[in-house]
Parts: sequence; structure tokens; C-alpha cells
Amino acid sequence: MTRPAGDDLRGQHLHFEPASGIAGDMTVAALVDAGVPPAVVTKAVAAMGVKGLSTRFEGRKQGAFVGKGFVVKLAGEKKRRADHDHDHDHDHDHGGVHVHVHGHDHGSDHDHDHDHDHDHDHEHGHGHDHRTYADIRRLLKRASLDPDARALAAEIFARLAEVEGELHGTPTNKVTFHEVGAYDSIADVVGAAAAIAWLAPASIGSSPPVLGSGLVQTAHGRVTVPAPATAELLRGIPVRFEGTGELTTPTGAAILAAIVDSFGDPPPMMVGAIGYGAGTRELHDRPNLLRVLVGRPLGLAEAAPAAAVLVLEANIDDMSPELVAPLFEAILTAGALDVWSTPILMKKGRPAVTVSALAPPAALAQIERAFFRHSTTIGVRRYPADRTVLARSLVEVATPYGPVRVKVGAAGGEVIGAQPEFEDCRRRAAASGVAVREVMSAAAAAGRALLAAPSPAGRKPARSARGRRSGGRKRP
Repeated sequence: MTRPAGDDLRGQHLHFEPASGIAGDMTVAALVDAGVPPAVVTKAVAAMGVKGLSTRFEGRKQGAFVGKGFVVKLAGEKKRRADHDHDHDHDHDHGGVHVHVHGHDHGSDHDHDHDHDHDHDHEHGHGHDHRTYADIRRLLKRASLDPDARALAAEIFARLAEVEGELHGTPTNKVTFHEVGAYDSIADVVGAAAAIAWLAPASIGSSPPVLGSGLVQTAHGRVTVPAPATAELLRGIPVRFEGTGELTTPTGAAILAAIVDSFGDPPPMMVGAIGYGAGTRELHDRPNLLRVLVGRPLGLAEAAPAAAVLVLEANIDDMSPELVAPLFEAILTAGALDVWSTPILMKKGRPAVTVSALAPPAALAQIERAFFRHSTTIGVRRYPADRTVLARSLVEVATPYGPVRVKVGAAGGEVIGAQPEFEDCRRRAAASGVAVREVMSAAAAAGRALLAAPSPAGRKPARSARGRRSGGRKRP
């Protein structure tokens, strides 16, 4: 586990890896484990002005891994049992929460825990606090919070309220928060908002969240995973259906929807810190951990390539080899990701070539048309293919021959390598009167030096939480 690097973590890229789902308290714990000072969270929660409300962090072990847990206590209430009176369908206890208009009966006959991942020092019984969205807004308004933290917390609650209002046909201000209305869950949202506002990331990304599977019991009956609010909050976001039970909670989904700029693999970056937020329950197929990465991005990240593609092929034995190059150009212009040829022998020993193209599904018709228009083939076969592709970015490096772009590849945030762009090297070589390999060698050396360089002292100003939201994803 990488230990915090203090202020060096601020203004960089923040990436979530919810391979076991995501919840509010796990988010807070992971960010603090990565290097956000614990006082940032505890002071923000204290600023809510709730008498008897306290928070702390603790070490938790999940399988072979050690992470951090976020614990909330409200004085005067009984200690919450590990399995208390919500007997979850799944053995997973995140720290998010569902919001319902007509309310859960938080008694012994209600078996939907909705992922309170805290080792709470109270029991969620019939005396549970219920608040409308208007009440929550007033509570945030009067709290002495950092402006960005307040704005982000308000945004998260707004998303939850809007989704629940739409699902139940209730005006947003009249939506009643039940578990969210409890002070412990308010601490999750406010704590996460304060931690993110302190980091002030230049960009925020996330791998597709794992949602779980199966059915979960609610006050409205048994519903499929993801629960309706979670599904609505993640509309338009790539997700993964893995694991058993409910792994991503509405609070976790609302946090991702409010803050994430793009979903996919971590971009190539120099990782500065890693944090693990741990749940309390053991999962049978994976550690109950949320991981976050904080680091300096390398260059301009390219769009995430599609994992599912089509392979188009044609065997050609009656066309001049001179026409293969124009065929390649036409296929690439039509939208192919790559194109290549393979020499083959056909029946009766006729020499031929197989021309193959890697195609995104949306460009299928155009690429097939390019095959037919620019070659002599009368048929094109196709089949689907899945692929694993590194996250990539382009970084411009200085060489004695001028600037050259270097393509950097990374897997899971770890930089795998850097390769100079050939066309850049060829142009610089022609302009300088040297061999292309000399320029490539100089660019490769500059790329290696870039990967080893420390974070620069001067950084571009990071976007505030409010600036990121206004320029990022819109509310559902």
C-alpha cells in the first residue's frame, strides 16, 4: 500500500476501481487511506453541528489485504450488531443506502440492510430519523463547510432525491430520506464530498462499477439487482454484472454519477498513492475493497477503445498486388481500426492474399462497402472478437531533432511502456538529414526519462468540485 504524499496528491488524476462495488463509507475510507488527511473528513462531519455525532477510522482486513474502514457513532444509541435486524440477502455490507419515498420499516421484519458498511454504534430501529430532501438541503446550508464540499454533497443528495421522486411520482422536495436521513449516512456523503474537494482533482475517472446480481428484499417487495434507484443513477454508465447480491449502492452510484468525468481503464499515469476502503463483511469470490489511485497523468489520454469488435476478411486471388495499398487506405478511411494482409495458397495452388480488417460495429456497412468497391472480391466474411487493449495517451517529448509524440500504454494505472510515433520520427529525420532510427532512439530515451521523472512543482490549477460538475455529466 502506498503511503500518502501530502499536498503532492492535490490537483492530479483520481481513479476509482469498484471491482467489489462502491458505497459511501468505503469511498471515504479509500480516499483517506490514499492520503487525504483524516481531519478533513472529521472536521466536515463535525461542521454539520449534530450533537453526539463522531467519526473515526480503523484498520480492516479483507482476505489477504488490509484496508481502512470509516466508522460513525451517534451518542445515546445502542451499538449496532454486525448482522443487526436487517438480514441481507447477500453477505456484503457496504456503506451506502437506499432512499424511499414511503419508507422502510426498520424493524425485525425488514431484511434489506442496504449496505451500511459501518461498524455503527447504533441500531437502525423504529426510532430512525426520517427527513425530506428539503430538510437535508437546510442542514447542509447552515453547516460550516468548505463551499466545494457543500456543493458536491448537495449534488449527491440532489441526484438521489430526483431519481426517487421520478420513480415514485413524488415532487423532489417531498422525497423522504430514511436511511440517508440518518446522521451516519449524512456523514458518508459529507465526508466523501469533503475528501474529494480537498484533493481538487484535475480529472476523475472510474472503472465500470460491479453491481452484483440476484434479488434483494425491500419494503416494496423483492427487486432485482441493481435496485431501481441504483439503475437510474447509473443510466448511460458502463457497468459489470458480477458477484452475488447488491454490491453497488445508491449512495455509491450517486457519488460516481456526480463526480466522474469518464469511465474505463485508468489512464497512463505516474501513480502517487493508492487507497483501500474496506467493508465489514467477507465476500466469497473477492475481497470487499474499493481501491482508488491518485497520480500524475502522462500526456493527453486517448478515448477508450471498444472491447468488442468485428473481424472482416476476404480472400483475393485475381487482383493486381498494386491495388492492395489503395484498398488498405479505403478500408481505414471507412473507419477500420486496423487492416492487414496475409499471403495464402488457394485451391489448385493459386497464390492469393487474405485482406483482414478490425472494425467497430458501427462502421461495418462502410467497411464492407470499401471491400467491394476497391477490390475484386465478391464476398466478405465477418465474425465477432473480444480484445483487451491498454489505456493509451500521447505525450510530446523533446529530442535534439525537435518534438516527437510518444504513445504511452498502461494497464490498471501501471505504465507498461512508451513507443515513439513513427511518422513523427520520419518527419524529424527528413528535416534533420539523419536516419529515422536515430530519431526513434532519441525519442525512446526521452520517453523513458519522462516515466522516471517526479511530479512537476508547478501544476495547472485544478478544477473545483463545482467547476467539474458543471462541465461534466448532467444529472439523469
